[in-house]
Amino acid sequence: MATVTFGGLSVNDVEVRHFVNGDYTPALSSEVSRIRYPATNARPETECPLGGGDDIRRAVAVAREAFDEGPWPRLSAKARAQILLRFAALIERNADDIAKIDTFNVGKLLKGCRQEAARGAENISYPAHALLGHTGEVFLGEGEFIGRSVKTRSAVSYEPVGVAGIIVPWNSPFMLGTFDIGPALAMGNTCVVKPPPWAPLSLLQLGRYANEAGIPKGVLNIVPGGKEAGETLVRHPYVDLVSFTGSVTAGKEVVKANAAVRLSRVLAELGGKAATIVFADADLNRAVQGAALSVFRGQGQSCVAGSRLLIEKAVYTRFITALVALAEKIVIGDPARETTHFGPLITAEHRTRVEGYIETGIQEGATLLAGGKRPRTLDPALREGNFIEPTIFADVDPGMTIFCEEIFGPVLSVLPFESEEEAIRLGNDTDYGLSGSVWTENGARGQRIAAALRVGMVWINGHLLRHHLGAPFGGMKQSGIGRKGGRWSMEFFSEPKIICATY
Repeated sequence: MATVTFGGLSVNDVEVRHFVNGDYTPALSSEVSRIRYPATNARPETECPLGGGDDIRRAVAVAREAFDEGPWPRLSAKARAQILLRFAALIERNADDIAKIDTFNVGKLLKGCRQEAARGAENISYPAHALLGHTGEVFLGEGEFIGRSVKTRSAVSYEPVGVAGIIVPWNSPFMLGTFDIGPALAMGNTCVVKPPPWAPLSLLQLGRYANEAGIPKGVLNIVPGGKEAGETLVRHPYVDLVSFTGSVTAGKEVVKANAAVRLSRVLAELGGKAATIVFADADLNRAVQGAALSVFRGQGQSCVAGSRLLIEKAVYTRFITALVALAEKIVIGDPARETTHFGPLITAEHRTRVEGYIETGIQEGATLLAGGKRPRTLDPALREGNFIEPTIFADVDPGMTIFCEEIFGPVLSVLPFESEEEAIRLGNDTDYGLSGSVWTENGARGQRIAAALRVGMVWINGHLLRHHLGAPFGGMKQSGIGRKGGRWSMEFFSEPKIICATY
């Protein structure tokens, strides 16, 4: 175990070993992830063993045996739900430590990580409650069979699929990992979860809560790892389904690698390039705040970041002036402090990648209105951190790299529009189709624009409003395959089976 200390805070007994077959166990691979607090990059480093192909194969074998021979898939829905509700309660009880671990590991604001840890508990409890009402359907029919009139009763049940491989991204690892773990376990599957090498720590803590809740050995297995571990998981013939969250490029590799072996079902939640569309009749003060929140929340490291801002020409100058003024007032600092608005990027390597996009934007002719640099007024203790200022570009052409590609950082591209038709065209001018938002006081216009956008989720006068876990989450075009949340997750992690009886 390790103790992580950062920003005047500390968490003791942080588990860094792999969780396999109900026990924390050393890795077979010698590779390690050396983790530093992104706000300082200070030593000492926290070392977390990473899994390779052998580690994944060991975990999959355990999960396979637990599914084929163990009690979990054979428990009643009520019994599974009761165990999962205990699991959720333990997560909720330990949410503050989980939040601190994610802040240390990812560099996101502690107050935001507290919300994500609480949401992680809900990601387990919601499908547990839903499971009790997931009873299947019955269809009655009649017809002829071998010269005789018959009536039929077709009963549909939902059975577990088998071993689920769950590959988790680094930007919100605990919240997004539990978003799949909850429904996968609720439907009776066993799991091999692969946290990312940059942010493996928070999900590893689930093992102790799983044991305390009474989840049987082998049902939940957690093996952090990189590319080799991921490829082994998606190619393994014992893995019956894969849920992947990450980039479009990696998602395509997952689908191809899986199809080469056995055509397991794949759920892929991929990237985004969301448009925030602001009309002149919007509540401009709220829209300015909403536009800033949508792209700068989590330092822009989010698939739903509103990284393209389209403003009606009549209010363009007024709006962008207010937005730049707001961006320049954002408090950059230690994410462990309650007064901080904006923290670091996760690693120095990722900051260099984001800086490359900023330089490309300048070279291609966009006008840098705010940010774009490493902040110079930080506390001396933070000067080695992975910080970059909130960045705003104007005079952006729709063909520019910063308008087209997912940057996964705090970089906003701003364009004016003159009509609804132009706003829709610009909003849809992307290979992505995950999300978007519309700001207007005209309800009919809001619904009209939302319907015309080719995305999976649209918010009217808001951003990332997910106040009910029954709603679907996912996108169109290159933003993924399938949906998560509510019945969509329950259906993905189950097999519908019909038993038709004649009478």
